[in-house]
Amino acid sequence: MNSKIKDVFTAPLNFMNPVLVQVLGICSALAVTSQLKPALVMGLAVTIITAFSNLIISIIRKTVPTRIRIVVQLVVVAALVTIVSQILKAYVYDVSVELSVYVGLIITNCILMGRLEAFAMQNKPWPSFVDGFANGLGYGIILVVVGAFRELLGRGTLLGFKIIPEAAYESGYMNNGTMTMPAMALIMIGVVIWIHRAFFYKEEK
Repeated sequence: MNSKIKDVFTAPLNFMNPVLVQVLGICSALAVTSQLKPALVMGLAVTIITAFSNLIISIIRKTVPTRIRIVVQLVVVAALVTIVSQILKAYVYDVSVELSVYVGLIITNCILMGRLEAFAMQNKPWPSFVDGFANGLGYGIILVVVGAFRELLGRGTLLGFKIIPEAAYESGYMNNGTMTMPAMALIMIGVVIWIHRAFFYKEEK
């Protein structure tokens, strides 16, 4: 991995993270993080779609007229979203139902359209694929972190498996029901952003 590709890969994971720094994709990040499993699936879906949409647009960028480039980008993303949606319905139907409309709304995700315009339209296929993969991964990591904490503290489980022992409940421990409420998603993401800005972002900057 040369220096340029390394920078393209590492930037979205830290000082150019799409959620923590650019504050993109917040709507879906708030909506699907009440449990770890839907957060994990959503992060994986966005990563795959962002990577391959970047790759495809980069390959055809020189043949796309400037005046219709947004339409072409939307068609590519919509096709990939449809494929991913059908795969989710076929293999993880319960999660697909839980994610509801948010899989379809990946089409309008600011992260995807931003990377297509800012990177894929100006760069070669391999760097574009890496950029899309890294931005999707940076987004997915935040969803997984928030989803894991909310499920653990709100339900005492992770991926549906009991983590907090029964002895803790017998000793008086109680699940924090507010963690399952939508407002806590905003608070948790705010906490993650604060930690990132306080301990990681300044050093890179």
